[in-house]
This record gives sequence, structure tokens and C-alpha cells, in this order.
Amino acid sequence: MKGFKQFILRGNVLDLAVAVVMGAAFTAVVTAMVKDLLTPLVGALVGQPDFSALTVDVNGSKLLIGDFMNAVIAFLMLAAAVYFFIVLPVNTLVARMRRGEAAPDPTTKKCPECMSEVAIAARRCAFCTSALT
Repeated sequence: MKGFKQFILRGNVLDLAVAVVMGAAFTAVVTAMVKDLLTPLVGALVGQPDFSALTVDVNGSKLLIGDFMNAVIAFLMLAAAVYFFIVLPVNTLVARMRRGEAAPDPTTKKCPECMSEVAIAARRCAFCTSALT
């Protein structure tokens, strides 16, 4: 039981469990936004937000093209909502936070002879063996 306890209480297991729970809760929020806000907006612009009535009969089998179109449209709206309302603002915020940071010191330099990347401390190029200043 001691090994199992150590496994369960490791940080990455708990972090993953929290991430799964938060992801499920967040999924409900994003799904509700797409279903309750974006889909009616598309319906107001296009006129019919539900394509499930579209079918094609092939040898007595019904191909539910409308259901497939609904799924594709819902996926695209969900992806757009996640990108424009979450990813883009977070990336902008992170870029603003890093605006004042200095760039890290370089760890490599270019060889003047062969233009290969070599370590800063190198005195000879590992590729063309020319002496570096």
C-alpha cells in the first residue's frame, strides 16, 4: 500500500486529475456558449441552424448528411470559440507579460567559414575545423 500511496500522491497524478476535472467543467461552458449563443446567431444569419432533415437514400439506406453537417459545423464553431475567446487572448496576455524581459544569452555562434552553429566557447568549428576567434 505504501507504493500505491506514493503513486497517488505524486504531483503529476494530482495535476492530471485536476486538469481532467477542469477540462470537463470547461467543456460544458464552451459547449453551452456554442449551442446557446453561436448556433442561434448562425441560424439568424443563414435562416436554418439545423440541417438534420437532410438525407440521401442509397439502395434503401439513408445517409444522414444533415447530421454530419451539424457535427462539422458544431466542431468548427467550437474550435473557433476556443481559439478566439481563449487561445488568442491568453497568447496576447503572455506576450504582454514577456514584453520587458531581455532575450536569453546566445549559446551558439556561426562559424565564419561554413556558417554552421557551434558552441560559444568553441575554439575550432566541429564541421570544417577552422579556427574561431
